[in-house]
Amino acid sequence: MKTTKTKGIKRTQRDYTLGFKLSIVELVEKGEFTYKQAQSHYGIQGRSTVLV
Repeated sequence: MKTTKTKGIKRTQRDYTLGFKLSIVELVEKGEFTYKQAQSHYGIQGRSTVLV
């Protein structure tokens, strides 16, 4: 039986400093960004990084 490998995009995990996280949360709480906008603007991969 033949199997084919698909080429995928390798995702890397990033660690963010507490200060960075708090500054993003502050921007979202002030209404300057929605969490999705902040995620996109700052290149944050995980949804929970901003939500939690």
